[in-house]
Amino acid sequence: MAIGTLRSPEHRALFDLIDRLRHQGISKYVDLPEIIVCGDQSSGKSSVLEAISGLSFPTKDNLCTRFATEVVLRHTTGTTSCVASITPDPKRSEFEKEELRRFSPKIDLDTLELSNVVEEAKESMGISDTNAFSNDILRVELCSPDQPHLTIVDLPGLFSGIDNNQSESDGDQVVSMVRAHMSRPRSIILAVISAKSDIAVQSVTKMLSEIDPEGKRTMGLITKPDTLHAGSESENNFVELAHNKKKICGLGWHILRNRDYPERDYTSQQRDDAERKFLSKPPWSTLRQDQLGIRQLKPRLSSILRQQILAVLPDLMADVAAGIKDCEKHLSLLGDSRSSPSRRRKYLNRVSQDFTRLAEAATSGYYKDPFFGDAMTEAGAARRFRAAVERHYRDFEERMLKHGKTCRILEDGSDMPDEPENHSYIYRSDYVEKVKELMRRNKGRELSGTFNPLVIGDLFLEQCKPWQGLASDLQVRIDADARSLIKDILSETTAPETQDAIRGVINERMDKITDLMAEKTREILRPHISGIPQTYNHYLTDTVQKIQQERREANWKKKIVDDFGKDEGGGYLVSWNDLQALLQDQNDPDMENNASSDAIDFSEAYFKLAAKTFIDNMAQLVIEPQLMEEMPSLLSRDSVDESPDEYIEQLVRESEDSLQERELCQSKRSTLKACLCEIKSLQTYGYTTKLSEELTLKPETNGKGEHTQFEMQTPDSFTPELEPEAPGNSPTVKKMVKKKIRPVVKLPEEDPFKGRSSPLFGGDEDDEAPTSTQAVADDRWDY
Repeated sequence: MAIGTLRSPEHRALFDLIDRLRHQGISKYVDLPEIIVCGDQSSGKSSVLEAISGLSFPTKDNLCTRFATEVVLRHTTGTTSCVASITPDPKRSEFEKEELRRFSPKIDLDTLELSNVVEEAKESMGISDTNAFSNDILRVELCSPDQPHLTIVDLPGLFSGIDNNQSESDGDQVVSMVRAHMSRPRSIILAVISAKSDIAVQSVTKMLSEIDPEGKRTMGLITKPDTLHAGSESENNFVELAHNKKKICGLGWHILRNRDYPERDYTSQQRDDAERKFLSKPPWSTLRQDQLGIRQLKPRLSSILRQQILAVLPDLMADVAAGIKDCEKHLSLLGDSRSSPSRRRKYLNRVSQDFTRLAEAATSGYYKDPFFGDAMTEAGAARRFRAAVERHYRDFEERMLKHGKTCRILEDGSDMPDEPENHSYIYRSDYVEKVKELMRRNKGRELSGTFNPLVIGDLFLEQCKPWQGLASDLQVRIDADARSLIKDILSETTAPETQDAIRGVINERMDKITDLMAEKTREILRPHISGIPQTYNHYLTDTVQKIQQERREANWKKKIVDDFGKDEGGGYLVSWNDLQALLQDQNDPDMENNASSDAIDFSEAYFKLAAKTFIDNMAQLVIEPQLMEEMPSLLSRDSVDESPDEYIEQLVRESEDSLQERELCQSKRSTLKACLCEIKSLQTYGYTTKLSEELTLKPETNGKGEHTQFEMQTPDSFTPELEPEAPGNSPTVKKMVKKKIRPVVKLPEEDPFKGRSSPLFGGDEDDEAPTSTQAVADDRWDY
């Protein structure tokens, strides 16, 4: 990129924006793009910073810097200026921040020496007499006519050795600080690798392998190449490294020659001349010219940072907007300050309104509110309460079908099921004998061949014993889902510190509903367990006749096969006498057997009708009126209005923690809103009109299909003027892949269908609902 482009007002505006955002403390909430300088101690990091900026940093070996340093370079057409300041850790108190903002040391513009500045910064941060580390950042801004626009952050050097000045704990803290910066996905990592040590043993390369294994965000910087013996294997290894053949860095490699001890007093120009002379010789001259020396490094870093900023601007803007939305949501939960009775009552009324609205939507099956989320997720499905209740109804019917009978009757000759599914089974002939004995014990004045109607009640009472447990299980399942929904609604509508108290009140009312459902269940069970079967449904006799007809047909078919050796579908002649004998065999002359069999048939038919009625009643008379209709009024506006001030104060009084939380949230929102305005201010330079275009990194190849480094791509409107230093080696500017920003759609706060009936049980509100005793033919209930 041309030097003129790197020094343009547009370029500066972009960099200044990120600096202002960082200065305002937005880094506490969202990651900002930055270039971070990482490397082992004594890798030459300080010399690199000095070469880039012209500033003179302390270069004591084996002495760990205990805070990060932000170096801000800006091009100016005026006089040179250099200002140092401290960016306070966002976690510091306001008083401490104000104290640190007063830090303003003097810097000699002739020498640009920073040793005293660093010592004064340590004292201001409170770490001059300790080995502690600080999360405050020393910021040094240098403006001069010969600087490009560039911002880099220097981190303490990694080390493993222990001495009087550095402990193992110090090393762990440095690793933690460096890892935190490197892990930020918007950071560009400038990894400083010393040629004096094998790359495999340097701590920074190990961290890179963990944090950026593909090297997409990494640029490697080889220092001290003049310490390698010419033609040695070590020198060849580092040359291959610079060609991106060993350790892949997506942003490529760069070579710098540091001052050695005899050159410590060289001017910047002398240093650059010595470096240029060294790198112009083989094997370093085999590299691209834009990889060599400080003269190429500064514009290269500036270009990379510019492109990274442009690449992340859309996501950065989206993160800031999302942060503002989260703050507003949280502030809405906290509500206004609850310092007076009227404010507390207002807060509880708002919670009541939100609770009622969401509970009505959940019980009616209207899931348009964002609260309900995605139906395909576990959380979203759990909040769709009406759907969950409907599933429980269907499951209850299936459980009644499979487990609602104490004993199942098998026709004689049929096979006993391999997996009885917790059922008891009995053959019909054995059951007939059992019922005969019951009839003998309950004999009244009925004629022989008939049975006492009370026998049906005894048989049914024995068979319906599982109903109580199945009904209780249905209540428990639905009750658990209801309480889970209540918890979710309160988590969305109330401040965390008031949730438990409000939920306690609602749970007390839910306990009453649970008791009412249990009492109503006992009420609808009472007719079935009273021992006196009663129904006026004509399906009873129809069902008995159907049962008996099916049994006769089955017996006839079996008799035909047994007596005549013929199966269905075959035609044959049979004598009248044989047919008469066959029919006579179907008539059992034992009147007790006949009476017992008839009693069983009536009992089974009545069970089928009663079970269907009971299933309907559990939904229509227990769950719906007791729970589903009452749930939205668990925290009604009337109950709030009727509550005394003292009671409301106990529920929603505000703690000091809540006051501080509101202040922090308001501060965060203010910071994010100010930052959003800053980002939008880039429209002056045409940047924000291009936020739908995303910058990408495309890997370059070496002609063999192997990736060598990632090439930055920019939109057409940001195509730079390329510097013709190395003909044939200029990077190609590719076209961008456009990324559409999803528009924010504001959902209506009020339910547009509020107050309308929902045809969940039997159609619209005006439709006639079926009675509980109406039976529909259902073969599943044929036992």
